[in-house]
Amino acid sequence: MIDPFSKASGPPPHTLGAFLRWCLSGAGKVMTVAGLASVLAGSMEVVSAWLLGRVIDAALASAPDQVLAENAGLLALFIGFYLILRPLAFAASSATTNLLILPNILPLVLSRLHRWTMGQDVTFFDNDFAGRIAQKQMQTARAVTDTVAETINTALFAAASVLGSVLLLLGIDRWGALGLVLWAIGLGFLIRAFLPKVRGHSKARASARAMVTGQVVDTITNIKTVKLFAHAEHEDRAALGAMERFRAATVSFGRISATYRTVQMAYSGVLPVMLVGGAILLWSQGAASAGDIAASGAIAIRLAQMSGWVSTALMGLWTHIGEVEDGMRTLARGYGLTDAPDATELGRVAGEIRFDHVDFAYGRQSGGVEGIDLTIQAGERIGIVGASGAGKSTLVSLLLRLYDAEKGAILIDGTDIRRVTQESLRRQIAMVTQETAMFNRSARENILYGRPDASEAELIAAAEQAEADGFIRELVDHEGNRGYEAKLGERGVKLSGGQRQRIALARAFLKDAPILVLDEATSALDSEVEAQIQRALHRVMAGKTVLAIAHRLSTIAEMDRIVVLDEGRIVEQGSHEELLTANGLYARYWARQSGGFLLCDEAEDAAE
Repeated sequence: MIDPFSKASGPPPHTLGAFLRWCLSGAGKVMTVAGLASVLAGSMEVVSAWLLGRVIDAALASAPDQVLAENAGLLALFIGFYLILRPLAFAASSATTNLLILPNILPLVLSRLHRWTMGQDVTFFDNDFAGRIAQKQMQTARAVTDTVAETINTALFAAASVLGSVLLLLGIDRWGALGLVLWAIGLGFLIRAFLPKVRGHSKARASARAMVTGQVVDTITNIKTVKLFAHAEHEDRAALGAMERFRAATVSFGRISATYRTVQMAYSGVLPVMLVGGAILLWSQGAASAGDIAASGAIAIRLAQMSGWVSTALMGLWTHIGEVEDGMRTLARGYGLTDAPDATELGRVAGEIRFDHVDFAYGRQSGGVEGIDLTIQAGERIGIVGASGAGKSTLVSLLLRLYDAEKGAILIDGTDIRRVTQESLRRQIAMVTQETAMFNRSARENILYGRPDASEAELIAAAEQAEADGFIRELVDHEGNRGYEAKLGERGVKLSGGQRQRIALARAFLKDAPILVLDEATSALDSEVEAQIQRALHRVMAGKTVLAIAHRLSTIAEMDRIVVLDEGRIVEQGSHEELLTANGLYARYWARQSGGFLLCDEAEDAAE
């Protein structure tokens, strides 16, 4: 009846009703079935009161020794209703909620929110806590699910009970029926007065809760830095500050909730007094039977009890809606970087890259790169050199289309990268960075990230080419997993820098993309490990277009061409020998190396 992982059409809207429809599209059949089951269960309350009144009237109309004989059919219906029909109706309502709604709606909404969030550009993630974003996804999905469940289990159940009660009372006490209607209207006004306040306080509480999660996750993610700088107390104060704001928001929410609950319970007490008192008055005038009094009393007491339950549930419903609205503010944002409407898939490329008069300054007046006009032939190996802030990483980010050029164009094999899908573009580029990204998964899964459908033989071959197979087979994690099944820890913390680089190289080997980007791939390694990595790098570079960023100039001296950037512009390019002969900026960099690391004044003074 529902595909819990189906995709939504279009982006998430920014208004509550439209956002809920976006989240729940495709779940209409399930919600309809669950709603009908809830209405059936709600109507059982009225039937129960009606049967009670009929049994009491029948008992009073018969001699004590003839009650069973004269009313066998009614008593059988009474017993069958309570032992069979009523349990089955409530079982159907419970089953639809617990088997259809809860297991399917939450993954439906969460998968859609997660899928949309994954499509955001890197700036979206740079500007927020990872833990906060994850908390918002889970909070919103759970709140939408609870909103559906509460609407079905409470609103529809209560509506069926109240409507049925009005119909039953019309046959007993029309004034009582009118009083019930007026009482229900008054309850509606009471709810309307309080629940928007509940909604606002809920939104504030949800935001504060997500900030606690973000703060705690940020601290745990950087726990080594916390310990190295002896800042446990500082982080504790930051966490306690977030927790105190959450506590204050929770107290405010609790204050409005307690006030609402008190007023609601006092108002609920009006109903039994009104209905039972009216039925007794009619009985005293001979216009109602004892069974009518019992039926009215059962309805009044049940509805009074239900009003408390319904009001509490509606308060929960508005709480969930507040959390949904809070989540919308973070998650229902349009993409800052999108594929063109007619974007095509970029097939396997030869690897020619052209930067055609490219400008990009991150939306600022300065910084980034300016006037970049550069052609890299397929299979050519290019070294990119420059002080910090010269624009090296910006150039690579533009090639990967993590950002769009503000002026000019970037072409691969003559195709503007803005005319192809981002996913297909990045499939053509492999990248190895200084801070190698590792998942807290097995060594096998981390390497297969390069090409998940690779065979076992291809996996091992890639690890061997990267000189990683030997140490991988010796790995053992805390769960006893060994070799390729051993988990590498958060961000690969269980590996040395050289081991992480070799895992990254194995991943790049396996991806076998025609374009390879090396961003300071060996700068953090000692000389002996660097030599091992360099051997693997030469293998992975074979036959590919290579862009290698380096401060350690010895690592790129053998490149076909070296491009020197300064303040976002290309100021020199040529082979290592040609640039030394030119005696320009590159020659100064080379002359000032100490242990192969760039220590020029420009590098010290500039900031990326």
